[in-house]
Amino acid sequence: MSTMNDRPAIPGLRPTGMSRRSVLRALGIGGAVAVGGPLLAACGTEGSSEQTTQDQAAPDKSDTDKSVVWSNWPGYIDYNDDETKRPSVQAFEKKTGIKVTYNEDINDNDEFFGKIRTQLAQGQDTGRDVIVLTDWMAGRLIRLSYVQELNKTNIPNAKNLVPNLQNVGFDPGRKQSLPWQSGFTGIGTNGKALKNVAGITDPSGLTVNDLLTNPKLKGKVTVLTEMRDTMGLIMLDMGKKPEDFTDDDFNAAIAKLGDAVDSGQVRGFTGNDYMQDLASGQIAACLAWSGDVIQLQADDPSIKLVTPESGQMLWSDNLMIPNKAQHKKNAEIVINNYYDPAVAAQVAAWVNYICPIQGAKEEAAKIDPELVNNQLIFPNEATLAKSHVFKALDEATETKYNEAFQQLQGN
Repeated sequence: MSTMNDRPAIPGLRPTGMSRRSVLRALGIGGAVAVGGPLLAACGTEGSSEQTTQDQAAPDKSDTDKSVVWSNWPGYIDYNDDETKRPSVQAFEKKTGIKVTYNEDINDNDEFFGKIRTQLAQGQDTGRDVIVLTDWMAGRLIRLSYVQELNKTNIPNAKNLVPNLQNVGFDPGRKQSLPWQSGFTGIGTNGKALKNVAGITDPSGLTVNDLLTNPKLKGKVTVLTEMRDTMGLIMLDMGKKPEDFTDDDFNAAIAKLGDAVDSGQVRGFTGNDYMQDLASGQIAACLAWSGDVIQLQADDPSIKLVTPESGQMLWSDNLMIPNKAQHKKNAEIVINNYYDPAVAAQVAAWVNYICPIQGAKEEAAKIDPELVNNQLIFPNEATLAKSHVFKALDEATETKYNEAFQQLQGN
């Protein structure tokens, strides 16, 4: 994967172009989505018993209070060289006069849902106008009527969404969500740590089984709190397809993970917070999101993302406006800004995740022609062919699987 260290500098853009967060884990029944490659079957969660009867909208303060509050994952937007400012946010504020409070307070889908669930269920403002959640969780919030329909009049650039993401199972017609970025889940490795603790000098052949069973890696491995990513990779390693597996397949994978947890082989479960330990060498290898690893690689070339021979997982994250948001129109103006191909290319050049905006590839070529060959941003069919999505789950099955998975985390 290209590191693009020779990229020409443009104002406010990180010259190395290293990246962040995660093609397609679209929820629902039927349908398919793809970005520049083969169609990927829709996946996620079906049905839910929890509902809200509260009115979704609050009186919109956008015209009198020129502000917006945005919650996103860490490192998921462009920064300047010393990572103290966000150039695209500053440009938006200057252009519109809307002040953006940008919070990096999403570390894990379930954890964040736990933060806002009670407020949403009680029809209260979460204090946020824009949130970014992964497909399956986005689908859950839509089913629960916890997010509002987007007013596309305020988002004319929504027309730039790539065609194959314009209609997904969890949000037909994209009425309540728009993709932010997409990406891969594979194995993050620290080459120095691997050599020191396990004598591994070439991590390219590393497998998920190695992480879970190699005694030299004991206590130097973490897995993700995202059940679909962790279990999907383990089942792939065991010769099963995340798109089509049985309860017995899942249980066998849970048992294997459980053995690794009980023995101390696995150090812990993480969201984005694995990044610091991977960078420091506290962990030698982990299940990781593509852009996170490439971002770390900017400072340490020994950190790499390994695509297991058995395959990798795919997903995307989505912009949504929660119920009772105080600045809905301003939120839609923010979303529209980031659907401008030039702005999308600027973000993609920094985060190195798959960009869902038509025209961004051409704009990225103006920043650096090598960007268009970066498989983390504009993947080809060969890259996507190695990638898998997690099948749709009904509510009962999701609950069963999540409970088994959370028990291993001590929850």
